Amino acid sequence: MSIDIETARRVAKLARIRVEEAALPALARDLSGILGFMEQLNEVDVTGIEPMTSVTPMRLKRRTDVVTDGNIQAQILKNAPDAREGFFAVPKVVE
Repeated sequence: MSIDIETARRVAKLARIRVEEAALPALARDLSGILGFMEQLNEVDVTGIEPMTSVTPMRLKRRTDVVTDGNIQAQILKNAPDAREGFFAVPKVVE
């Protein structure tokens, strides 16, 4: 697929990018190259290939899910700028 100068102008306008008139032919050529590469990728047979998120298989490290006593309220509220009755106190924002 080939992009003409008018289409490149319209794409630049829709993307809110200011492109000088002299730069429009180069932009059209670049956009055509991108679309040509995408057409080339569409020809690749990917049946039976699982999608991947990384080229190296990785798993996130997980900690064991252990229920603890907790009871560290005083430690948590120790650095709070304002704490009242065991809770964080914040200024009222809605009247």
